[in-house]
Amino acid sequence: MKLNLDSIKNKELWEDQGFELPAYDIEAVRNKTKCEPAWLHFGAGNIFRIFPARLQDELLDKGEADTGIIFAETFNPDKIDYIFKPYDNLSTAVTLKADGTLGLRVVGCLAEGVKVEQNREGWARAEELFSQPSLQVVSFTITEKGYSIVDHTGDYSAQVKAEMQNPELKTTNPMGIVCLLLYKRFQAGKLPLTLLSMDNVSHNGTKLRESVLAYAKSWTENGFLQQEFYDYVADESLISFPWSMIDKITPVSNESVARMLEERGYEDAECPVVEGRKMPPSFVNAEETEYLVIEDNFTNGRPDWDKAGVIFTDRETVDRVETMKVTTCLNPLHTALAVFGCLLGFELINQEMSDEDLLNLIKGVGYVEGLPVVVDPGILDPKTFIDTVIEQRLPNPFLPDTPQRIATDTSQKIQVRYGKTIQSYLDQDPEKIKDLIFIPAVLAGWLRYLLAIDDSGNVMELSSDPLLETLQEQLKTIKFMDNDNVAEVLTPVLSNSEIFGIDLAEYGLSDKVIQYFIAMNKEIGAVRRFLQSLPRAD
Repeated sequence: MKLNLDSIKNKELWEDQGFELPAYDIEAVRNKTKCEPAWLHFGAGNIFRIFPARLQDELLDKGEADTGIIFAETFNPDKIDYIFKPYDNLSTAVTLKADGTLGLRVVGCLAEGVKVEQNREGWARAEELFSQPSLQVVSFTITEKGYSIVDHTGDYSAQVKAEMQNPELKTTNPMGIVCLLLYKRFQAGKLPLTLLSMDNVSHNGTKLRESVLAYAKSWTENGFLQQEFYDYVADESLISFPWSMIDKITPVSNESVARMLEERGYEDAECPVVEGRKMPPSFVNAEETEYLVIEDNFTNGRPDWDKAGVIFTDRETVDRVETMKVTTCLNPLHTALAVFGCLLGFELINQEMSDEDLLNLIKGVGYVEGLPVVVDPGILDPKTFIDTVIEQRLPNPFLPDTPQRIATDTSQKIQVRYGKTIQSYLDQDPEKIKDLIFIPAVLAGWLRYLLAIDDSGNVMELSSDPLLETLQEQLKTIKFMDNDNVAEVLTPVLSNSEIFGIDLAEYGLSDKVIQYFIAMNKEIGAVRRFLQSLPRAD
């Protein structure tokens, strides 16, 4: 069973092995999509392939859509040749259900891949696509870094500055590329369009808009493009940038899942290796639970994604849903498990959910300290959301996610995942901030993690983090099982509002975090004993 258009014509073979195949005419849909494109997507990574693309595939099956998706790459665009072309632009969505069964669907709606670089043939095709009146949506899953045009100082990076001052309008930044493609749409008659970020980034539509407008402003002010073009991009009745919230735990494709596919006769489960680097395989594995909430602000019509479960609402509600998820109901729990999972030697998140001490910790973070100040979006119930996370999503034994992956970039997550809740207490009931236990425990656990010594006294490798080197330098005089200078060293760190959202020392939480850190750094096994000492959250 090779994943290609010829092989899936043998429907009986595939369906006998549990694979759901497209019921629509793939060739006809792809031809129509290329001629009358409605949806162009940048960054066809794992979450896109198994979630938005799969939803469109299901809509095509139901007759609720008649075109698929054209996907584009600006960063390392040659990966199209390795991830998609060998499989005729097909991919396999593997849903890992908590009951141990697999949901298997071959996704066929990806009609065409375009390499978007100015010096390559794909550029002309991208300009052609942006000039089509039929184009409704250009969406993105390019990670938060894809929208960044500034350096660590907050100023435009040197490369971006050079591009903004280049009269030849040469750019490799994805935001500059989008800006130039919008210029083609402007030339085609100031056609309306919606640019939709689907990345897991707070206020993602605004970040996308600000970066694209920055290029447009610079190029118009420098006289390289007309002022009317900037006015066109800035006019949200023509070019809109909705906010969205996406949620679906999507680990990297796992070898155990690959073996299960191979047992069914699936022959394309291995990762292709290109120049010594592993590329993603033909399948994507993810959990069953999924949420996609989008601000209903489209200027040229939109696909009927609501018929596939997408929630369309106003911007304020999108913001509340995102805030609920990242500050209370999922992300803080995930990070707590990541930090303590590394310290306690766990290899999988789901294994941690069988640990009574860790389960008590995340219940305390979510139910006890998060829910009293949660932002309730109205369309999703916060307690039910946490119930699903704790009872179904995180314990899923077939979801091969690791604490080490989730621990990546923790310094960039602390402010939102815990600082926002602390700030909510300051705003709503400041007297209760001194009663917080579980959130300070996680903050102390993260600092203990930065010592790079696990609870058994063994050296452990820390996940990548932009502040890792800086923080380890600040903590270098603290030694494992030696707490003589802990308060002196940690107080300045805990006062860093850039990390924690507020100055923890100013508001009386630093002493508690330091106390907890000392308790976890006394001896081998101290982390475990500290967790056991926490009050029961039930």
